[in-house]
Amino acid sequence: MPKQKTNRSAAKRFKKTGTGKYRRNKAFRSHILTKKSPKRKRKLRHSTLVAKADVKRVKRLLGG
Repeated sequence: MPKQKTNRSAAKRFKKTGTGKYRRNKAFRSHILTKKSPKRKRKLRHSTLVAKADVKRVKRLLGG
């Protein structure tokens, strides 16, 4: 069976942590920032973990 290809767009969005979980950046931080509060924008800077329900899908996209 041939090797599974990595989805390149997913590879740019998700990184695997040392413990095997997947990290992602938060959405809604690219434009229309004037109406968003500083607190909200500050919280959007930090990355978070992929939800448990989506881990299987992300793993498949990353060829693992």
